[in-house]
Amino acid sequence: MKWNVYLSGEIHTDWREQIIEGCRAADLPVEFTSAVTNHDASDAAGDLLGEESSNFWRDHKSSKVNAIRTKNLIERCDIAVVRFGDKYKQWNAAFDAGHLAALGKPYITLHAADIIHPLKEVDAAAMAWAQTPQQVVELLKYVISAK
Repeated sequence: MKWNVYLSGEIHTDWREQIIEGCRAADLPVEFTSAVTNHDASDAAGDLLGEESSNFWRDHKSSKVNAIRTKNLIERCDIAVVRFGDKYKQWNAAFDAGHLAALGKPYITLHAADIIHPLKEVDAAAMAWAQTPQQVVELLKYVISAK
């Protein structure tokens, strides 16, 4: 069986690449999916539908266009990793975690110890909390190939 792993959250570091490379090195049968990680492209996703007079409506339109992708990928995944970085507030990642929880999809949170408190509800619904991409790789190795 090939596992579909959805990678959600922070887009400003290389955590996705670290997990993908670690799983490749471990020869795990995984396929990775993700939201659009190009910040400018994501912000402009709805622009093709016409110009808006305020940033609220531009963001509103683009978030709906982006949701076509994320909703479908989340619903199709076997497991997800939801990353919260320390530099920005990732409300979209929290929203994805809620969507995953509502669907009964297992997910792993990935974040530093200093944000445990604000993420307590998100972590409570997660199947595991990791602090490094390597820990995520080890969790996926166990879940996918343990005998």
